[in-house]
Amino acid sequence: MKVHECVSFMLIDNNRVLLEKRSETRETDAGIVNIPGGHMEGGETQRQALFREMDEELNVIPESYQYLCSLYHPTRELQLIHYYVVDRWTGEISAQEAESVHWYPLSSAPVGIDADRLAIAEFFRVGQYLSF
Repeated sequence: MKVHECVSFMLIDNNRVLLEKRSETRETDAGIVNIPGGHMEGGETQRQALFREMDEELNVIPESYQYLCSLYHPTRELQLIHYYVVDRWTGEISAQEAESVHWYPLSSAPVGIDADRLAIAEFFRVGQYLSF
């Protein structure tokens, strides 16, 4: 089975994380609340995908970010999601592709996929060591 690489970005502000509610018409994870992100394009680096996807999804550009972890997410395809923590960005956040975006407390973020739950747990486990 082919692995499809993706990037996801945890925007963090005052112990809150920005999550998106996916449209009910999406092919994968329809209607789910999750950490925003998207597929990497051919030949694209993780950093390039992070910048492109943040612009496409939220209309913002990361200023301060750190790689967190990579996790598999089986949907109709097998995704390998590379998670990044972003604590500073430029631009005003707006949902460009998702139905909506909202801030949630990190400790009770209602994410709908296991990989996102694990990424948030990893942030709690090692977040104090990330260099911002």
